[in-house]
Amino acid sequence: MIETILQPRILEPRDWATCLFVFSFVLIAITKTAFETRFSEFLRILVSDKYIKVYKDTSHLMSGFTVLLFIVQLISFSFFMQLVLNYFGYVSKTDWVIFLRIFTFFGIFVLSKFLIEKIVATIFNIEEFAEQFNLQKVSYRTFIGLILMPINIYLFYNNIPSNIVIYCIIAVILTINLFSYLVSLKIYQNLFIGKLFYFILYLCTFEIAPYYFIYYLFTKNLAH
Repeated sequence: MIETILQPRILEPRDWATCLFVFSFVLIAITKTAFETRFSEFLRILVSDKYIKVYKDTSHLMSGFTVLLFIVQLISFSFFMQLVLNYFGYVSKTDWVIFLRIFTFFGIFVLSKFLIEKIVATIFNIEEFAEQFNLQKVSYRTFIGLILMPINIYLFYNNIPSNIVIYCIIAVILTINLFSYLVSLKIYQNLFIGKLFYFILYLCTFEIAPYYFIYYLFTKNLAH
């Protein structure tokens, strides 16, 4: 007689992620419908600086277009951070509580960083540059968020084939960020040419140190 051993099949809950992916695409569809011309120009941001020049006014920083896609950006980056942490063995990619923690922390981190930057910019008398620079950063990072969304979907529902994939994605993100800084130097050089010291201090304080801190916090505390 052959003995049959039954092992329970553990199904990881993924419905919450599917709902968020659908919600993100709904936000993108609403944005594209409501701001059709601007959205089309936005998608060409890596090959043309027209979008940055046309929408450089700081009033666009709190527009419906920016706010809707900022929500998509938060969701997309939070998913990607969870996937990276999962790949290196810190968390589970299907744990919605972990995602909520990452999303909440990342959202608070970004908004707090933005408010502190405004205060420091006022102290150093570089408000005009800081506001336009923030608008440009939001634009490029929102674009990265849109690129990451389909990548997140694939990586969430499939196993990551090798670490080369993760490193390549991170390299692309860093390259686009570097590109955005070079564009800033070109477009806004007249604004900070006489305040180069403050600009370097600004970059070190708000563009390097905070992300090292967030990396340290995630890798040291999130898994516990």
